[in-house]
Amino acid sequence: MKKIYLFCSAGMSTSMLASNMQSVADSHNLPIKVAAFPHDKLIDIITEDKPDCILLGPQVKYMYEDTVSRYGSEGIPISIIDQGDYGMMNGENVLKSAIRLIKENKQ
Repeated sequence: MKKIYLFCSAGMSTSMLASNMQSVADSHNLPIKVAAFPHDKLIDIITEDKPDCILLGPQVKYMYEDTVSRYGSEGIPISIIDQGDYGMMNGENVLKSAIRLIKENKQ
């Protein structure tokens, strides 16, 4: 089971996107768990649950460099969710890019 975790300021709109992504994964029978969390839970989640991919909401993209410098060495791909896909709540596109990140990271 691959874990794709989304982080944003409060976790509200990101929760809707995560739910949308989970529906897409389920409809394709993909062994993926998608969940959303507030950014201040990042340390706990990485330590306790070791996600396979971390996606940051556009509203916390300013935290990208800091997140990569802190957790890049954990071997977890970290990316910012595309603003357009986020605004349109396009779970399929965001899921595809997350899967691509995980695959690229394995090489």
